[in-house]
Amino acid sequence: MNPMVDLDDAIIARLESHGETFEVLLDPKALDLLRQGKKVDMIKYLAVEDVFTNAGKGTHPSAEKIEEAFGTDDISAITSSIIEKGDVQVTAAQRKDILENKMKQVITYISTNAIDPQTKLPHPPMRIKLALEGSKYHVDLFRPLDKEVEMAMKVLRPILPIRFEKSKVAVKLEGTDYSRCYNDLAEAGTIQKEEWTDDGHWIGIIEIPGGALTEVTHKLKQKTKGSASVKLIS
Repeated sequence: MNPMVDLDDAIIARLESHGETFEVLLDPKALDLLRQGKKVDMIKYLAVEDVFTNAGKGTHPSAEKIEEAFGTDDISAITSSIIEKGDVQVTAAQRKDILENKMKQVITYISTNAIDPQTKLPHPPMRIKLALEGSKYHVDLFRPLDKEVEMAMKVLRPILPIRFEKSKVAVKLEGTDYSRCYNDLAEAGTIQKEEWTDDGHWIGIIEIPGGALTEVTHKLKQKTKGSASVKLIS
């Protein structure tokens, strides 16, 4: 048993193939990662590193049946195939948890990458959340995250002035703050231009997601005790 996965919380992924039933027990977090198209090391998310014909009874298919159905004995590949082609059995509580987390991901993505084109400022996450809830929008358990964001934006556009946009900001740091802030800037967006001034300051032009301006500014101000300068260019 994988100590990282609580057996009581595990979900069953089941596939009927080649006259046999194949089941695996896994962490429900793996489902959302796979639906997002992310590469997942399934071994880390298996509650038990084994394939069953009936997980509840602990019965197993033969090695021959596994090879016939999947063409491999690799448990990670088998698990991915079962999830992709079969059905996933989740409890009402697990479904609720997965859907709530997915909605948070959608809201976070939109608030980070979209802006109000009238003000050039990001929409706060709560505003997006209330707009989606007011429109009775619901995420889908199996829809990939990129498609989910696309569907949510279709719902939001008639309600809010909103669009995805990149912003350019000019950042000025004291030389002593450069090393502790540079990685944050590189992760936030693309550094298009940078230079050092004669008085020892670092100046950079950075392209970031339109909605990330507030977060980037807050993080830099916090790390530099307020000395960082962040200015929106376009």
